[in-house]
Amino acid sequence: MRSEVTREARGERRKACRAVAVGRAETVQSQAASRVRYRRDRFTPLSSLLSPLLLLAAVMLSLAPPAAGQTAAAYAQHCANCHGADRLGGSGPALLPENLERLRRPEALKVIAAGRTATQMPGFGDKLRADEIEALASHIYTPLAQAPQWGEREIRASRVEHHKPGSLPDKPAFKADPLNLFVVVEGGDHHVTILDGDRFEPLHRFASRYALHGGPKFTPEGRYVFFASRDGWVSKFDLYNLKTVAEIRAGINTRNLAVSGDGKFVMVANYLPHTLVLLDADLNLMKILEARDSEGRKTSRVSAVYDAAPRRSFVAALKDIPEVWEISYDEHAEPIPVGLIHDFRLKEGAFLPGRFNPRRSVLTEYLDDFFFTPSYNELMATSRDGGKGQVVHLDVRRKIATIEVPGMPHLASGITWDYQGRTVMATPNLREGVVTVVDVKSWQTVKHIKTLGPGFFMRSHEKTRYAWVDAMMSPHRDTLQVIDKQKLEVVASVTPEPGKTLAHIEFTRDGRYALASLWENDGALIVFDAETLKEVKRIPMRRPVGKYNVYNKITRSEGTSH
Repeated sequence: MRSEVTREARGERRKACRAVAVGRAETVQSQAASRVRYRRDRFTPLSSLLSPLLLLAAVMLSLAPPAAGQTAAAYAQHCANCHGADRLGGSGPALLPENLERLRRPEALKVIAAGRTATQMPGFGDKLRADEIEALASHIYTPLAQAPQWGEREIRASRVEHHKPGSLPDKPAFKADPLNLFVVVEGGDHHVTILDGDRFEPLHRFASRYALHGGPKFTPEGRYVFFASRDGWVSKFDLYNLKTVAEIRAGINTRNLAVSGDGKFVMVANYLPHTLVLLDADLNLMKILEARDSEGRKTSRVSAVYDAAPRRSFVAALKDIPEVWEISYDEHAEPIPVGLIHDFRLKEGAFLPGRFNPRRSVLTEYLDDFFFTPSYNELMATSRDGGKGQVVHLDVRRKIATIEVPGMPHLASGITWDYQGRTVMATPNLREGVVTVVDVKSWQTVKHIKTLGPGFFMRSHEKTRYAWVDAMMSPHRDTLQVIDKQKLEVVASVTPEPGKTLAHIEFTRDGRYALASLWENDGALIVFDAETLKEVKRIPMRRPVGKYNVYNKITRSEGTSH
């Protein structure tokens, strides 16, 4: 029995082995057949493969971004007429990365496709594909191969005179108080409104240059106001006759301008090119100062320029060089020594004329912006490291103190007032929810006042006990907080439109009313009673980014920026 089982098992094993052998043979045969088919396919006629390849190439070509030449041609066809063949601007703004810092790329795509309402910018969504619009956006955000030049020839050639000096009447063409006018910059559609500060009614509205940058500046009697646009256009406007009288392009990317205390000169601070440009009050070019360090090796963007009227000079901060420049417009300014001087009294050595040349304060730290003390002899300046500021004395031309402040104070929006018999300066903060109050004699911090969040503007008036501060850099951007200047604490807040940005207070000439900007395209000026904090009136505006009262500006009110 056992032998039979063994023989049967052996037979089954032999069958299994034969099956395996057959299977292997079939596999080998199948593989061989496949190799034959592969060899045969290698010699398939090209004509049978050409159509699929052409189709694939067409698909890939349709997905590929436009070539550089195509993009340049599209720019020349659709953009150059307004923005310049060199992208430096024309009737439209300059299209350079430096000038587009505040325009996010997704928004730029929308503008190219849909245009801008209430401007000359049309939409090209019906003429260009999405990939072509993307390519155009990449083109304008790409730096030029060579830094563009904007010198004496270009500046002089750009000047436009709309009305000759002395050709317009010397009396206001309206009945409103010319010193209680507000100049309102509307960023939503690039216009300016002249507002009667007694009746809170617009007197005049006109188109401005694209993206006015920095606050407008006034001549000392309040008749003329000067504007600077981001792409370098300086405009002179006659408030008595409500007319633009002259314009000139002083740079390609401009930060701000200043008007001399005697009303005779205008100085323009540029990021591009690295220059300060001096103009007379009729916007004729007088001088270009290249922002170069004392050794002549490095140039710098100019962060800001302001007028120090009691010193009869302009003061400028350089962004890329740790220096502050003071440029005197005083006819009797002392000569400026250059290099080693043997005897100052006998003028033994090399000197530059003291007028219209920079007197340098060489520092150990960079500064971006600053605030004048009431005497105008010192600057309270931000430090790039954050968490501190520095005090620079303009006579000894060096840093004399350090101010301990958290975050990044926005000193250009600082204000002063009298607190317990001493002058204090208060500044909002761009990084932290705090207002810092500093004694301008001891340079010691008096108090940190907690706020809802980082803010940009702070304003007050000599005739009000309150200072107002926004939180526009935070989720609480819809609320203004009110600080009691003697208690040094927040005592009230206003939120007229929840969820919408509210910022930039400015007071009427008498300090009775405070005007706030509802910073939206469908925004408004909201007028508050400065004592009761109740809303009085709304005046519709297109994103009113700032408003400036003539009297407060020309008298250098302690409650507003200078």
